[in-house]
Amino acid sequence: MQWQTPHQPEGAKPAPVVEPDLDKVEAAFVDGFIAAPDPTSFLRLARIPFEILREGESLKLLRVEIDALTDVGSLTPHLGGSSFRYDPLPSNFISRRRRLRFIYFDGTGLTPLTYAELREIETRS
Repeated sequence: MQWQTPHQPEGAKPAPVVEPDLDKVEAAFVDGFIAAPDPTSFLRLARIPFEILREGESLKLLRVEIDALTDVGSLTPHLGGSSFRYDPLPSNFISRRRRLRFIYFDGTGLTPLTYAELREIETRS
């Protein structure tokens, strides 16, 4: 099998490099943060910025939110899309996940950022 790179138009920008296994890194962060005896030091060790300069605004970290989500039902639209069918999920189809958000204050309101958005800001600066 031959590996090929598709031809790009003249002057096209290369696709951004996506960090591999970022979801696993985020899950490890959540587990470690929950168990950390000193959350502030853990944030420093994980290189989470307490202050960010983004698009001319100074953002200051106020809170780290970790939500536990469990999907216990599913919706299926009926033909035509005007109604739907609801079904509870059996235990082997139930999904559990955690959602991580960093809440920053910009002087007027709150700005939630995901772990991926923080990593992107870090690589740009």
